[in-house]
This record gives sequence, structure tokens and C-alpha cells, in this order.
Amino acid sequence: MRTEVFISGGGVGGLTLALKLVNRGIDVILAEKLTGETPVYKGELLQPKSMQIFDRLGIGEEIRSHANSIRILDLLELSDSLQVEKRSYMDYSILPGRYNSAYMVRHEKLKSIIREAAMAHPNFRYFSGMPCKELTETKAVLQRGKEKLTVEADYFFGAEGRASVTRKAMGITVKPTEYNHHFLTVTFPRRPDFTEGRIISTYNRFLGLFPLPGNEVRSVYLISPGAYKELKEQPVQYFHKMYTDLAPSVDGYVQHITDWKKIQLMIPISYHSPKYIAGNKAILGDAAHAVHPMAGEGMNMAIQDADILGELTADMLESGEKDPVNLQWYERVRYGRASYTLRLSHLSALAYSFPYRPVSYIRRRTFERMEEDQILHFKQMLNTSGMGIWKENTRDRLVQSGLLPRRRPTLPEELKKQKLFRKADDYPWKAEWNL
Repeated sequence: MRTEVFISGGGVGGLTLALKLVNRGIDVILAEKLTGETPVYKGELLQPKSMQIFDRLGIGEEIRSHANSIRILDLLELSDSLQVEKRSYMDYSILPGRYNSAYMVRHEKLKSIIREAAMAHPNFRYFSGMPCKELTETKAVLQRGKEKLTVEADYFFGAEGRASVTRKAMGITVKPTEYNHHFLTVTFPRRPDFTEGRIISTYNRFLGLFPLPGNEVRSVYLISPGAYKELKEQPVQYFHKMYTDLAPSVDGYVQHITDWKKIQLMIPISYHSPKYIAGNKAILGDAAHAVHPMAGEGMNMAIQDADILGELTADMLESGEKDPVNLQWYERVRYGRASYTLRLSHLSALAYSFPYRPVSYIRRRTFERMEEDQILHFKQMLNTSGMGIWKENTRDRLVQSGLLPRRRPTLPEELKKQKLFRKADDYPWKAEWNL
């Protein structure tokens, strides 16, 4: 069997890449090991940059119709008596233009929207339950039971996740960073008027609540490594109290969780592959970088990878610039951006994961300063959104620490717009190739 592009892995990243390519008329074969829904929790928070990408792919409005919009993340710091001690906000509306909110969407629904859009194209072939088992320079070997299928292609792209066959075939190894905490995650009903994100913390506890459509909420609760086994020995009412202590508003709703089996354990790790390209092969998403889940960026990084790699590959095939060496443009655009996102996510994890009062105090002061200083607030939301990068400097750090006063002026909209990624930033090869 022959195709132009073979994709291993049918998660959000792999499907986004496939849709990007088939929209441009490129012939694509995608192999996915699962035949149904994934049993493991996957990302559900779509950042503004991801929504911009999906709009360009023609599926943005359909996604919005199945999503809950989030403009504000409400950050609550509680005292020892669990009273609100400090309240601050992260507000997406500080971003200029249309893309100034995030969206919560069920992971499997998002996958189905992308997959169905791709399958509407005759140049897309999708093999479920038939993962890639072997990759060479010119072919991929798929297998389902005793049945084998060989696919020849010009390019082979791996979006299989952490255990990437493509990354292994490229001779790349990664060194994961482990953290001093784990998470519990579960979805349960919510109050209809609870529509914005909320992060609740004390000096030694953390609960994140992110509203899904259909009056449900996705939750994440920080625990110590090894605590999951001990917790499961408690009656499930113990779990309910862990939540209602920090968020009384979930009382009467979290009780819909009646069995520990419905609660998943997340073990955060992070790593960054030393390279994304080898010959005619490339990796994206978790195959290339695993990010701490605190900021919910993993899925968005995969979508952004797919956008750049898909645009580049389509341009290579259409323009005749087919030499695999041109895939390096993908790495040039995405590697630095991914590194910065990984760093921000790591710092966010450190801010919440150490159960010490001085850490809590520093975190509270940092968020207070960030909310009141327009430059700090805009930088935080811009960098989180994926719409651009404006790195913090020494003066920013001094303002955060209180050694310099907060800056009061409002940022001009024109300056904000200048900090957004332009198409020339996302697709720099086009100028060189006169596309």
C-alpha cells in the first residue's frame, strides 16, 4: 500500500495533522491502536491558539458547539481554617482580538469531530486497532493479530504518545523528569452557574475545577506519591470530604462519585526529545515532549505541532521542495516554543507542589502582583494561550517579588497585537520559497 504521508497514532495530535494534510489534497494513511474510546484521562482544555488552528481547519464552530467557554481562572488561596484568604484571577479577555477565551471539551468528542472531518476526504485512510509495529526508511508495518499490512510513504510521522515507535525508529531516547506529587482526576456533575475555571489551594493542598459542557466538571486533586493506595482503603465518603473541605460548592455533586474505580490516578512526568526530525521521519505531541499537566498544555502543544508540521509538509509536496532536510523548519519553529512552555509548566508545578508555608506565601504574592500589573498579566495569559511568547525579564521578576512597584498603565491594544504570532512566525519557510 502506498501513500504520501503515514501517521502513526490517532489521538488529537495525529488526527489534527491528518486533517491539515488532507484538506490540502495530500494522501494520508493513519494507523491507530485503539478501536474505541481511550480508558485513560486525556486533555480537555483547548487554549486560544488551538481554537485559531481549528477555525482555519473549518471545524472551530462545531467544536465550540460542544464546549464550555472559559474566560477566567479563579485562583483561591485558603487559610488554615479553609476560609478565603486571597482571591486573584487569570483573565483571558486581556488578549486582543477574537481568540481571548479557552474551551473545555470532552476529549473523545473532540477526537470524533476531527476524525469525521478528515474521513470526509477520499484521500484519507484510517486503520483502527492496527498499530504500527515497525518502521524502516521506506515502510511501516501495521499489525492486527496475525494480519499484517505494509505501507510505503514519502514521510513517516509519529504521534503515538510517550511510548513512540517512531521515536524509537529514529534512535532517540528521552529522560523523564518525575515529580514529588500525583493527581486524582474525575468528572462529576456541577452547578449550572459554575462556568469558569477555579483553582483552590492551601499551603499543602490543591484542587482544580474546570467546567465541561452538560453541567459537568473535570477535577484534579494533588496527592503525595503512594497516597492513592492508602486512599482507596478509605470509604469513598473520605474522597467527598477532601473535595467539599476546599470547595463547599461541590457538595451534593461530588457525591455522584460512588466508587473509587471511577477516580483515575495521574502520575506527572516531563521530558523533551533532543530532536524532532531524523531523515524522513518526525515526531509530535507526547512523542516529542511530555509536559506536566498542571497547565493542561500537552494536548495544545500537540495541536500546535500538527499545525506547523502539516503546513510545512503540504508546502513541501506542493512546491516540489520534497527533500526531507526541509522538515527541519518544523523543528526550528516548534522546539523553542515547546521548551518555553515546558519551563512555564514546570515552574507552575513547583509553585503548588511543595507543602510549605513560605512557598504558599510566595505564590500568593506572585499572583497578586500578576493580576495588578498589566504587563505581567498580559505576559502570563499570552504565554499560556499559545498565541505568542513575551518572556519575562529581570524587571518583571523584581515587580513580582515586591522589590519594584507595580506598573499601573494599561497596555495599548496595538502593542498587544504586535506580540501575537504572525503567519510569518508560524510558517517562515514560505517567504524563502516564495509561497
